Amino acid sequence: MPSKGKHQTEYRPGMEGLIAARSSICFIDGQKGILEYRGINISDLVEHSTFEETAFLLLHGHLPNLRELRQFKTLISKQRHLPRSTLDAIANQPVGMHPMLALQSSIALLQGEDFYADDVVFLKHNLMRATSLIAKVPTIIAACDRHRNNEEPMPPISKYTHAENFLFMLSGDPPKKRLARVFDKCLILHAEHTINPSTLTNRVIASTNASVYSAVSGAVGSLSGPLHGGANEHVLLMLQSIGDPTNVKTYLREQLESEGKIPGFGHRIYKTTDPRAILLKKELANILEKRGGAEDKILFQTALKLEEVAGKELGDKGVRPNVDFYSGILFKILGIPLSLFTTVFAMARVAGWTAHWIEQVSHNRVFRPTQEYIGDHNRRYIPKEER
Repeated sequence: MPSKGKHQTEYRPGMEGLIAARSSICFIDGQKGILEYRGINISDLVEHSTFEETAFLLLHGHLPNLRELRQFKTLISKQRHLPRSTLDAIANQPVGMHPMLALQSSIALLQGEDFYADDVVFLKHNLMRATSLIAKVPTIIAACDRHRNNEEPMPPISKYTHAENFLFMLSGDPPKKRLARVFDKCLILHAEHTINPSTLTNRVIASTNASVYSAVSGAVGSLSGPLHGGANEHVLLMLQSIGDPTNVKTYLREQLESEGKIPGFGHRIYKTTDPRAILLKKELANILEKRGGAEDKILFQTALKLEEVAGKELGDKGVRPNVDFYSGILFKILGIPLSLFTTVFAMARVAGWTAHWIEQVSHNRVFRPTQEYIGDHNRRYIPKEER
């Protein structure tokens, strides 16, 4: 075992439990199932706030007054349009490109339109860039999806809310107010979640004083992995494969016997049910009372049954539903294609990522962890002729 220098600490795989940053943006109590944005409980924000107001809260640290909120919403509506260079790039993307890769590359490309993108000194400019990026990401996602389907992108409409505008640009149809409000709540729930892999990626890039475009595009790449943001796709596929609540016990038994994972269950932090899953289940139950086809209702009943049965088998181990467990069914009802589920996650999380980017560059120290070397020493170089 190599000796430890004065800067070396205990090795923890995945840096689990290590404090990587001090932040006032988000708080989680995994034992009690508490999630707060800037000290405000997530259930209060879902009940009373909007995504625009929540984004302002994350970026600025306080709830906006009426004038501030009106100005922020106006700024977002004016910043939704994409530059021609980005639209042309989207139009030339391979049709088979995964939407997350398309989103990542498009965000990086936006830096080419911002001559002073690397100037991260002034808070006012950083807030403007963050707001602009929050506004543009939905337009990018919708434009990329329509390109994949050989359709022209829909221009953003200033009178629509953030949630309404995305649903409109995606389908071309005027959004239904009730559905848009449910989607708005989904965006609030996905907007921030402390130092997860994508947010850590974002902050590491930010610590080099790289631009917000570089930091957020890097975060999108991290989120794309199935162990992070891609889980909601797998949940919906799992529920569809189970087919009916009567098949749940058989499915669960087979998974446990093969030591397979159950998509949408378990969380590194929460040892009780993810509070976001509780709120999403409530919204899903409410919306299915008034709309949703037979397939959607069977999917929901299957999910409820799986939560019940898995709770009896795994609940004492702290393995309970997380945010991905019910979000996929909701996205399906909202008309969002399966391939876009993770991009919608990113669309909401840009608010949190940009808030962390601003916090990092404002009180910066470049990330430079160490390692524990476990390789050989003093190995002889073997000439090619002797190998």
